[in-house]
Amino acid sequence: MAQPSADDLLREAASRHGRGDLAMAERLYHRVLKLRPGDGNALNLLGVAARQRGDLEAALALSAQALAAQPDSAIFLANRGATLAEAGQLEPAVGALRAALARRPGDATALRNLGQALCALGQAAAALAPLRQAAQIAPQAPEPWLALAHALREAGQPGAREAAEAAARRVLALPGLAADLAAQARFLLAALGAEAAPDRAPAAYVRDLFDQYAPRFDADLQDRLHYRTPELLAALLAQAGIAADGGRRVLDLGCGTGLSGLALKPWAQRLEGLDLSPRMLAEARRRGLYDALHEAELVDFLATRRAGFDLVAAVDVLNYLGDLAPALAGIAGALAPGGVAAFSIEAGEGAPFALGEGLRYRHDPAHVLALAAEAGLALLARQDAPLREEKGAPVAGVLLVLRRG
Repeated sequence: MAQPSADDLLREAASRHGRGDLAMAERLYHRVLKLRPGDGNALNLLGVAARQRGDLEAALALSAQALAAQPDSAIFLANRGATLAEAGQLEPAVGALRAALARRPGDATALRNLGQALCALGQAAAALAPLRQAAQIAPQAPEPWLALAHALREAGQPGAREAAEAAARRVLALPGLAADLAAQARFLLAALGAEAAPDRAPAAYVRDLFDQYAPRFDADLQDRLHYRTPELLAALLAQAGIAADGGRRVLDLGCGTGLSGLALKPWAQRLEGLDLSPRMLAEARRRGLYDALHEAELVDFLATRRAGFDLVAAVDVLNYLGDLAPALAGIAGALAPGGVAAFSIEAGEGAPFALGEGLRYRHDPAHVLALAAEAGLALLARQDAPLREEKGAPVAGVLLVLRRG
Protein backbone atom coordinates (compact mmCIF):
# COMPACT_ATOMS: atom_id res chain seq x y z
CA MET A 1 0.00 0.00 0.00
CA ALA A 2 1.34 3.40 -0.97
CA GLN A 3 2.32 5.72 1.85
CA PRO A 4 0.22 8.90 2.12
CA SER A 5 1.76 11.93 0.50
CA ALA A 6 2.59 15.15 2.32
CA ASP A 7 -0.51 16.73 0.80
CA ASP A 8 -2.70 13.84 1.98
CA LEU A 9 -1.27 14.11 5.49
CA LEU A 10 -1.76 17.87 5.54
CA ARG A 11 -5.41 17.53 4.53
CA GLU A 12 -6.03 14.88 7.19
CA ALA A 13 -4.20 16.95 9.80
CA ALA A 14 -6.28 20.04 8.98
CA SER A 15 -9.46 17.97 9.19
CA ARG A 16 -8.47 16.59 12.60
CA HIS A 17 -7.54 20.09 13.71
CA GLY A 18 -10.92 21.41 12.65
CA ARG A 19 -12.64 18.71 14.71
CA GLY A 20 -10.63 19.67 17.80
CA ASP A 21 -8.25 16.68 17.83
CA LEU A 22 -5.13 18.78 18.41
CA ALA A 23 -2.87 15.93 19.50
CA MET A 24 -3.41 13.89 16.32
CA ALA A 25 -3.31 16.99 14.12
CA GLU A 26 0.07 17.97 15.55
CA ARG A 27 1.46 14.47 14.99
CA LEU A 28 0.34 14.61 11.37
CA TYR A 29 1.80 18.09 10.84
CA HIS A 30 5.13 16.77 12.09
CA ARG A 31 4.90 13.90 9.61
CA VAL A 32 4.33 16.44 6.84
CA LEU A 33 7.47 18.27 7.92
CA LYS A 34 9.51 15.07 7.81
CA LEU A 35 8.43 14.53 4.23
CA ARG A 36 8.59 18.22 3.27
CA PRO A 37 10.86 20.16 5.63
CA GLY A 38 10.01 23.84 5.93
CA ASP A 39 6.44 23.42 4.68
CA GLY A 40 4.86 26.78 5.52
CA ASN A 41 1.31 25.48 5.91
CA ALA A 42 2.33 22.74 8.35
CA LEU A 43 4.44 25.20 10.37
CA ASN A 44 1.65 27.77 10.43
CA LEU A 45 -1.00 25.29 11.53
CA LEU A 46 1.33 23.81 14.14
CA GLY A 47 1.68 27.35 15.47
CA VAL A 48 -2.09 27.75 15.58
CA ALA A 49 -2.39 24.49 17.52
CA ALA A 50 0.34 25.56 19.96
CA ARG A 51 -1.48 28.85 20.55
CA GLN A 52 -4.72 26.96 21.19
CA ARG A 53 -2.90 24.85 23.78
CA GLY A 54 -1.56 27.99 25.44
CA ASP A 55 2.08 27.34 24.48
CA LEU A 56 2.87 30.84 23.28
CA GLU A 57 6.62 30.28 23.16
CA ALA A 58 6.19 27.46 20.63
CA ALA A 59 3.49 29.38 18.78
CA LEU A 60 5.77 32.39 18.36
CA ALA A 61 8.62 30.26 17.04
CA LEU A 62 6.42 28.33 14.61
CA SER A 63 4.61 31.39 13.26
CA ALA A 64 8.00 33.03 12.62
CA GLN A 65 9.24 29.94 10.77
CA ALA A 66 6.08 29.80 8.65
CA LEU A 67 6.43 33.46 7.75
CA ALA A 68 10.10 33.00 6.87
CA ALA A 69 9.00 30.28 4.43
CA GLN A 70 6.33 32.52 2.82
CA PRO A 71 6.85 36.17 3.81
CA ASP A 72 3.97 37.48 1.70
CA SER A 73 1.30 35.08 2.95
CA ALA A 74 -1.67 37.03 4.31
CA ILE A 75 -2.76 33.99 6.32
CA PHE A 76 0.66 33.56 7.92
CA LEU A 77 0.93 37.28 8.65
CA ALA A 78 -2.52 37.25 10.28
CA ASN A 79 -1.61 34.27 12.44
CA ARG A 80 1.70 35.89 13.37
CA GLY A 81 -0.14 39.05 14.41
CA ALA A 82 -2.66 37.15 16.51
CA THR A 83 0.13 35.20 18.20
CA LEU A 84 2.16 38.33 18.95
CA ALA A 85 -0.95 39.98 20.41
CA GLU A 86 -1.62 37.04 22.71
CA ALA A 87 2.00 37.15 23.81
CA GLY A 88 1.60 40.81 24.76
CA GLN A 89 3.84 42.10 21.94
CA LEU A 90 1.24 44.56 20.79
CA GLU A 91 3.13 46.95 18.50
CA PRO A 92 4.67 44.16 16.38
CA ALA A 93 1.24 42.51 16.36
CA VAL A 94 -0.34 45.63 14.89
CA GLY A 95 2.36 45.74 12.22
CA ALA A 96 1.83 42.11 11.22
CA LEU A 97 -1.95 42.46 11.17
CA ARG A 98 -1.79 45.61 9.03
CA ALA A 99 0.52 43.78 6.61
CA ALA A 100 -1.93 40.86 6.47
CA LEU A 101 -4.84 43.20 5.77
CA ALA A 102 -2.92 45.00 3.05
CA ARG A 103 -2.84 41.65 1.25
CA ARG A 104 -6.32 40.46 2.25
CA PRO A 105 -8.51 43.44 3.28
CA GLY A 106 -11.65 41.40 3.89
CA ASP A 107 -10.29 39.18 6.69
CA ALA A 108 -12.80 39.81 9.48
CA THR A 109 -10.77 37.93 12.09
CA ALA A 110 -7.60 39.91 11.32
CA LEU A 111 -9.61 43.15 11.45
CA ARG A 112 -11.03 42.20 14.86
CA ASN A 113 -7.59 41.20 16.14
CA LEU A 114 -6.17 44.51 14.91
CA GLY A 115 -8.91 46.45 16.68
CA GLN A 116 -8.41 44.58 19.92
CA ALA A 117 -4.62 45.06 19.77
CA LEU A 118 -5.10 48.79 19.24
CA CYS A 119 -7.49 48.92 22.19
CA ALA A 120 -4.95 47.13 24.36
CA LEU A 121 -2.40 49.78 23.34
CA GLY A 122 -4.80 52.46 24.57
CA GLN A 123 -5.77 53.51 21.03
CA ALA A 124 -9.50 52.80 21.22
CA ALA A 125 -10.43 55.53 18.75
CA ALA A 126 -8.11 54.02 16.13
CA ALA A 127 -9.64 50.60 16.79
CA LEU A 128 -13.13 51.66 15.75
CA ALA A 129 -12.62 51.56 11.97
CA PRO A 130 -11.25 47.99 11.75
CA LEU A 131 -13.81 46.74 14.26
CA ARG A 132 -16.70 48.34 12.37
CA GLN A 133 -15.40 46.79 9.16
CA ALA A 134 -15.11 43.37 10.84
CA ALA A 135 -18.71 43.63 12.05
CA GLN A 136 -19.89 44.60 8.56
CA ILE A 137 -18.06 41.67 6.95
CA ALA A 138 -19.26 39.14 9.54
CA PRO A 139 -22.55 40.58 10.83
CA GLN A 140 -23.71 37.28 12.36
CA ALA A 141 -20.52 36.79 14.39
CA PRO A 142 -20.86 38.08 17.96
CA GLU A 143 -17.14 38.65 18.63
CA PRO A 144 -16.64 41.71 16.36
CA TRP A 145 -19.76 43.39 17.73
CA LEU A 146 -18.69 42.75 21.32
CA ALA A 147 -15.17 44.03 20.63
CA LEU A 148 -16.67 47.10 18.94
CA ALA A 149 -18.91 47.76 21.95
CA HIS A 150 -15.90 47.67 24.27
CA ALA A 151 -13.86 49.94 21.99
CA LEU A 152 -16.70 52.48 21.79
CA ARG A 153 -16.95 52.48 25.59
CA GLU A 154 -13.21 53.05 25.91
CA ALA A 155 -12.98 55.68 23.16
CA GLY A 156 -15.39 57.98 24.99
CA GLN A 157 -16.26 60.02 21.91
CA PRO A 158 -19.54 61.96 21.58
CA GLY A 159 -22.36 59.47 21.16
CA ALA A 160 -20.05 56.56 22.04
CA ARG A 161 -22.15 55.36 24.98
CA GLU A 162 -25.25 55.03 22.82
CA ALA A 163 -23.27 53.34 20.04
CA ALA A 164 -21.68 50.92 22.52
CA GLU A 165 -25.11 50.05 23.89
CA ALA A 166 -26.43 49.46 20.36
CA ALA A 167 -23.49 47.17 19.53
CA ALA A 168 -23.98 45.17 22.72
CA ARG A 169 -27.69 44.81 22.01
CA ARG A 170 -26.83 43.67 18.48
CA VAL A 171 -24.85 40.85 20.10
CA LEU A 172 -27.85 39.82 22.20
CA ALA A 173 -30.08 39.77 19.10
CA LEU A 174 -27.91 37.24 17.25
CA PRO A 175 -29.42 33.76 16.85
CA GLY A 176 -27.77 30.87 18.68
CA LEU A 177 -25.67 33.15 20.89
CA ALA A 178 -23.52 31.26 23.40
CA ALA A 179 -24.48 31.83 27.02
CA ASP A 180 -21.07 33.18 28.02
CA LEU A 181 -21.11 35.80 25.26
CA ALA A 182 -24.64 36.81 26.19
CA ALA A 183 -23.53 37.25 29.80
CA GLN A 184 -20.60 39.41 28.69
CA ALA A 185 -22.85 41.62 26.55
CA ARG A 186 -25.28 42.10 29.45
CA PHE A 187 -22.39 42.86 31.79
CA LEU A 188 -21.19 45.58 29.44
CA LEU A 189 -24.71 47.00 29.23
CA ALA A 190 -24.83 47.07 33.04
CA ALA A 191 -21.53 49.00 33.12
CA LEU A 192 -23.07 51.50 30.69
CA GLY A 193 -26.04 51.91 33.02
CA ALA A 194 -28.43 50.29 30.53
CA GLU A 195 -29.22 47.21 32.64
CA ALA A 196 -29.11 46.26 36.32
CA ALA A 197 -25.71 45.17 37.55
CA PRO A 198 -25.36 41.44 38.25
CA ASP A 199 -23.97 40.19 41.56
CA ARG A 200 -20.61 39.46 39.93
CA ALA A 201 -18.67 39.71 36.70
CA PRO A 202 -19.18 36.69 34.39
CA ALA A 203 -16.48 34.12 35.09
CA ALA A 204 -15.76 33.68 31.37
CA TYR A 205 -15.23 37.42 30.98
CA VAL A 206 -12.77 37.55 33.89
CA ARG A 207 -10.92 34.45 32.66
CA ASP A 208 -10.63 35.75 29.09
CA LEU A 209 -9.67 39.24 30.24
CA PHE A 210 -6.77 38.04 32.33
CA ASP A 211 -5.71 35.30 29.94
CA GLN A 212 -5.19 38.05 27.34
CA TYR A 213 -3.60 40.37 29.87
CA ALA A 214 -1.19 37.87 31.45
CA PRO A 215 1.90 38.40 29.22
CA ARG A 216 1.94 42.19 29.79
CA PHE A 217 0.24 42.34 33.20
CA ASP A 218 3.24 43.18 35.37
CA ALA A 219 4.71 45.84 33.10
CA ASP A 220 1.35 47.44 32.41
CA LEU A 221 0.27 47.67 36.04
CA GLN A 222 3.59 48.79 37.48
CA ASP A 223 4.84 51.07 34.70
CA ARG A 224 1.66 52.54 33.21
CA LEU A 225 -0.94 52.27 35.97
CA HIS A 226 1.40 52.81 38.94
CA TYR A 227 -0.13 49.84 40.73
CA ARG A 228 1.01 49.47 44.34
CA THR A 229 -1.79 47.65 46.16
CA PRO A 230 0.27 44.56 47.12
CA GLU A 231 2.95 46.66 48.81
CA LEU A 232 0.37 48.87 50.53
CA LEU A 233 -1.55 45.89 51.87
CA ALA A 234 1.65 44.24 53.13
CA ALA A 235 2.57 47.45 54.94
CA LEU A 236 -0.89 47.60 56.52
CA LEU A 237 -0.54 44.02 57.75
CA ALA A 238 2.69 44.99 59.48
CA GLN A 239 1.09 48.12 60.95
CA ALA A 240 -1.74 45.96 62.31
CA GLY A 241 0.84 43.93 64.24
CA ILE A 242 0.71 40.84 62.03
CA ALA A 243 4.31 39.72 62.20
CA ALA A 244 6.02 38.67 58.99
CA ASP A 245 7.45 35.63 60.73
CA GLY A 246 7.24 33.13 57.87
CA GLY A 247 5.05 30.82 59.92
CA ARG A 248 1.57 31.09 58.40
CA ARG A 249 -0.50 29.16 55.89
CA VAL A 250 -1.31 31.88 53.38
CA LEU A 251 -3.87 31.91 50.57
CA ASP A 252 -3.49 34.50 47.80
CA LEU A 253 -6.93 34.88 46.21
CA GLY A 254 -6.79 36.07 42.61
CA CYS A 255 -3.02 35.70 42.66
CA GLY A 256 -2.57 36.70 39.03
CA THR A 257 1.05 36.59 37.96
CA GLY A 258 2.26 36.52 41.55
CA LEU A 259 2.87 40.22 42.24
CA SER A 260 0.74 39.84 45.36
CA GLY A 261 2.60 36.66 46.27
CA LEU A 262 5.87 38.56 46.35
CA ALA A 263 4.39 40.92 48.93
CA LEU A 264 2.80 38.12 50.99
CA LYS A 265 5.74 35.70 51.00
CA PRO A 266 7.33 37.04 54.23
CA TRP A 267 4.27 35.86 56.17
CA ALA A 268 4.14 32.40 54.61
CA GLN A 269 5.35 29.02 55.71
CA ARG A 270 3.13 27.68 52.93
CA LEU A 271 1.82 29.95 50.17
CA GLU A 272 -1.06 28.90 47.90
CA GLY A 273 -2.51 30.88 45.01
CA LEU A 274 -5.91 30.85 43.34
CA ASP A 275 -6.99 32.35 40.02
CA LEU A 276 -9.54 31.83 37.25
CA SER A 277 -7.01 32.48 34.48
CA PRO A 278 -4.74 29.60 33.45
CA ARG A 279 -2.32 31.98 31.75
CA MET A 280 -2.04 34.10 34.88
CA LEU A 281 -1.33 30.92 36.84
CA ALA A 282 1.35 29.94 34.33
CA GLU A 283 3.07 33.29 34.91
CA ALA A 284 2.76 32.85 38.68
CA ARG A 285 4.24 29.35 38.46
CA ARG A 286 7.36 30.76 36.82
CA ARG A 287 8.10 32.85 39.90
CA GLY A 288 8.62 29.75 42.04
CA LEU A 289 6.89 31.41 45.00
CA TYR A 290 3.88 29.19 45.51
CA ASP A 291 3.64 25.79 47.13
CA ALA A 292 0.37 25.17 45.27
CA LEU A 293 -1.66 26.95 42.60
CA HIS A 294 -5.35 26.37 41.93
CA GLU A 295 -7.53 27.26 38.94
CA ALA A 296 -10.98 27.72 40.44
CA GLU A 297 -13.75 30.15 41.28
CA LEU A 298 -13.12 31.97 44.56
CA VAL A 299 -16.25 31.17 46.58
CA ASP A 300 -16.39 27.55 45.43
CA PHE A 301 -12.76 26.98 46.37
CA LEU A 302 -13.04 28.59 49.81
CA ALA A 303 -15.86 26.22 50.71
CA THR A 304 -13.48 23.26 50.28
CA ARG A 305 -10.81 24.59 52.67
CA ARG A 306 -12.55 25.16 55.98
CA ALA A 307 -10.17 26.59 58.62
CA GLY A 308 -7.31 25.80 56.26
CA PHE A 309 -5.40 29.10 56.38
CA ASP A 310 -3.97 31.59 58.85
CA LEU A 311 -3.96 34.48 56.36
CA VAL A 312 -6.23 34.97 53.35
CA ALA A 313 -5.48 37.94 51.09
CA ALA A 314 -7.46 39.29 48.14
CA VAL A 315 -5.50 42.00 46.34
CA ASP A 316 -7.51 43.85 43.67
CA VAL A 317 -9.86 40.87 43.36
CA LEU A 318 -13.12 41.72 45.11
CA ASN A 319 -13.76 44.48 42.57
CA TYR A 320 -14.91 41.74 40.18
CA LEU A 321 -17.65 40.77 42.62
CA GLY A 322 -20.71 42.86 43.42
CA ASP A 323 -22.37 41.20 46.40
CA LEU A 324 -19.46 40.46 48.76
CA ALA A 325 -21.46 38.52 51.34
CA PRO A 326 -20.63 35.06 49.89
CA ALA A 327 -16.94 35.92 49.45
CA LEU A 328 -16.52 37.34 52.95
CA ALA A 329 -18.33 34.37 54.49
CA GLY A 330 -16.09 32.07 52.47
CA ILE A 331 -12.94 33.89 53.56
CA ALA A 332 -14.01 33.74 57.21
CA GLY A 333 -14.77 30.02 56.88
CA ALA A 334 -11.39 29.31 55.31
CA LEU A 335 -9.55 31.01 58.19
CA ALA A 336 -8.48 29.17 61.29
CA PRO A 337 -9.64 30.80 64.56
CA GLY A 338 -7.59 33.96 65.02
CA GLY A 339 -6.70 34.01 61.33
CA VAL A 340 -6.39 37.24 59.39
CA ALA A 341 -8.08 38.51 56.22
CA ALA A 342 -6.48 41.30 54.19
CA PHE A 343 -8.04 42.75 51.07
CA SER A 344 -8.59 45.83 48.94
CA ILE A 345 -11.78 47.31 47.53
CA GLU A 346 -12.45 50.16 45.15
CA ALA A 347 -14.25 52.80 47.18
CA GLY A 348 -17.87 53.59 46.46
CA GLU A 349 -20.44 55.56 48.38
CA GLY A 350 -24.10 55.09 49.21
CA ALA A 351 -25.15 51.93 47.37
CA PRO A 352 -23.67 48.67 48.71
CA PHE A 353 -22.00 48.21 45.34
CA ALA A 354 -22.02 49.77 41.90
CA LEU A 355 -20.58 48.67 38.56
CA GLY A 356 -18.38 51.32 36.98
CA GLU A 357 -17.68 51.94 33.31
CA GLY A 358 -14.29 50.31 33.86
CA LEU A 359 -16.19 47.01 34.33
CA ARG A 360 -15.18 46.72 37.99
CA TYR A 361 -17.32 47.06 41.08
CA ARG A 362 -16.98 49.80 43.68
CA HIS A 363 -18.10 49.05 47.23
CA ASP A 364 -19.27 51.23 50.09
CA PRO A 365 -16.70 50.58 52.87
CA ALA A 366 -19.30 50.83 55.64
CA HIS A 367 -21.39 48.14 53.98
CA VAL A 368 -18.34 45.92 53.48
CA LEU A 369 -17.42 46.23 57.16
CA ALA A 370 -20.99 45.34 58.14
CA LEU A 371 -20.84 42.22 55.96
CA ALA A 372 -17.45 41.35 57.44
CA ALA A 373 -18.82 41.64 60.96
CA GLU A 374 -21.73 39.35 60.04
CA ALA A 375 -19.15 36.82 58.81
CA GLY A 376 -17.25 37.01 62.11
CA LEU A 377 -14.40 39.26 60.98
CA ALA A 378 -13.35 42.14 63.25
CA LEU A 379 -11.51 45.20 61.91
CA LEU A 380 -7.84 45.53 62.84
CA ALA A 381 -6.68 48.22 60.43
CA ARG A 382 -7.97 50.38 57.59
CA GLN A 383 -6.24 52.65 55.10
CA ASP A 384 -7.72 54.80 52.35
CA ALA A 385 -5.32 54.91 49.40
CA PRO A 386 -5.24 55.20 45.59
CA LEU A 387 -4.84 51.67 44.21
CA ARG A 388 -3.63 52.58 40.70
CA GLU A 389 -4.35 55.05 37.93
CA GLU A 390 -7.02 54.82 35.28
CA LYS A 391 -7.04 57.24 32.32
CA GLY A 392 -4.53 59.35 34.22
CA ALA A 393 -6.65 59.65 37.39
CA PRO A 394 -6.13 57.82 40.71
CA VAL A 395 -8.56 55.03 41.58
CA ALA A 396 -9.74 55.53 45.16
CA GLY A 397 -9.51 52.42 47.27
CA VAL A 398 -9.70 51.09 50.80
CA LEU A 399 -7.38 48.49 52.34
CA LEU A 400 -8.70 46.40 55.22
CA VAL A 401 -7.13 43.96 57.67
CA LEU A 402 -9.54 41.92 59.81
CA ARG A 403 -9.30 39.02 62.26
CA ARG A 404 -11.53 36.02 62.64
CA GLY A 405 -12.74 35.56 66.21
